Order: sequence, then structure tokens, then C-alpha cells
Amino acid sequence: MYKWLLAILVIGMVSCKEKKVDLSGDAPVKISDFVAAFDLQKHGYFIADTNMLAEEDSTLISYKVATKFIPDSVFDNLYGEEKSKISFHPVGRITKANEVYLMMNIHNGKNVQFAVAAMDHKNKFLAFKVLFDKTNSDGYVYSTLVNNEPSFIVTREKLNKDKQDIYTKVGWAYMSGNEFTEIVNDGNEEEKNLAIINPIDTLPKKNAWSGNYAEDKKNFIAVRDGKTPNMYHFFIHFEKKNGTCVGELKGEFNLSDPHHALYSEAGDPCSIDFTLNENELTMKEKGKCGNRRGMNCFFNDTFIKQKEKKVKGKK
Repeated sequence: MYKWLLAILVIGMVSCKEKKVDLSGDAPVKISDFVAAFDLQKHGYFIADTNMLAEEDSTLISYKVATKFIPDSVFDNLYGEEKSKISFHPVGRITKANEVYLMMNIHNGKNVQFAVAAMDHKNKFLAFKVLFDKTNSDGYVYSTLVNNEPSFIVTREKLNKDKQDIYTKVGWAYMSGNEFTEIVNDGNEEEKNLAIINPIDTLPKKNAWSGNYAEDKKNFIAVRDGKTPNMYHFFIHFEKKNGTCVGELKGEFNLSDPHHALYSEAGDPCSIDFTLNENELTMKEKGKCGNRRGMNCFFNDTFIKQKEKKVKGKK
């Protein structure tokens, strides 16, 4: 009987000790409780898009709590007006001589991103980086290997049409300042394997503004006929800053007059103004489109309409 009572007492003490502070609301929270929600990882770490949900802690951190320690401006470009609706789930913590790294999943509706925040040992925020997006639909499998430095090696890979494994590895590390710096860029993908797939390419392009507007193969807007003469389908892809800042968006815009159009959808903070003149199209980001692009590049550009290649008829 005594042994049973002792066992119950020990279990109760352990349970009390492991009980974590509720971080899901907007009540005052100590920075020590916020950091403690991220379990310490003593060795390297690996997470893939196939298991990123299984790796996260059940602890829910609200936006109001997270932004007491990570600046609100970090999420402004990523999520715009929808930023207050995102939530965080701890994945792990890495402690080094000069920094503490907090790995987390960010939930935004059905979208889930794996990210890391760097802080110093006085709990001052240093930098933030989204490493990969579980909802990426480009056919690749994504994973992140965290080594002891730590550096965060993001790998994307898939089998090509010849059943060969192709991959690209990009490594990030916090150096100084307020950003993660690219330290590795390696892979076996040839340029032809990196061609951008245009999902609306086969749609008709008979209307006035339909066609392809481009700077090069990686910076373009494809415009195709919609259901009415004033409605168009579009697909944008751009790669700026030596390919380290990528943006992509597929949607529809409606002409407000013969030369102006707007992309805007209910519930989406992202909106873009389009101006169409003769043989060029200019886009300007109006709303917050941070979840469709990198943090430090925008949907602001002008592209020239490409001439259609004439198809030779059969004699």
C-alpha cells in the first residue's frame, strides 16, 4: 500500500513539474515560459514535410503571445492583414554559446510552414526565417537538416522522368545583423530541370490582353482568356536577388477600365493592381502578399509582351 501511495505521489510531482504555462490566449507570459515551450534538442535535427506535423508539440502559442517576443513586423510582409489569425506550435530549441534558436510550425488555415527564430541569451530577438512550406505543390519533397553549428540545410528532391533523383540544397545560418545568410547552394539539377511549369499555358489567348509578358524564363506573367472579355486568368512567377527571393501566384483579374485591372479575393489579404498599355504589363502589390513570395521582394514589376511564334502550316 505504501509503495502505491509513493508511486502516485511521485507521478503527481512529475506532472506538476512538467505542466506548461498556457500560451494560447492573450494573458501576460514570461519570456522564460515562452522559451521553455520549445523542448531542448541536444543534437542535430531533421524534419521533412511528410512528418512536420508529427514533430510539433501539442502546445498552442497564440499570435498575441508570440509577438510579445518576435516583432509583429516580421509577420506583416508574410501574412498581411491575416497575420493575427496565424498560430504557432513549438518543434524544438537549440542553445548555442551566443544564440538560442526556436524552431516552430506556423499554421495559417490549411497552410503550414516550418520556421526558425534566433534570439540572444538576453532574449533579444535577432532574426527569423521560414525554411519551407508543407503546402508547396511543385512535386518536390522538402526537408531540413539542422546540424550542430547550427546551420539549416533545406533540401528539395524528386525523381525526374528518367527515375533519377534530382535535388537542390540551400543552407542558411545566422551570422550577424538581422538576417539568416545563405551559406550553401548545391545540387544536381540542370537548367532544363528547373524550367517553370505554367499551369494555365494551354488556356486560350484570343482576347485583347492575353499572352505572355516576360523579362526572361524565370520572370514572367502569363495571361489567358477568362469567362468574359473583361476577366482574365493569370500566372505570375519571379525570382529576384539571384534567385533567393521567389514569388508565385495564380488567379484571376477583372478589368475596371480598358487599361486597369485588380486581383483581389475575399479573405485573402493579397491584392495586386495591373496596368496594361500597348505591349507591356505593370503589376504593383497593393495588399499584403507575403505568403506568396519571399519577405524581401514584392509583386512590383513591368514585363514586355512576347511575340507569338508562328506555326508553319502543312502543305
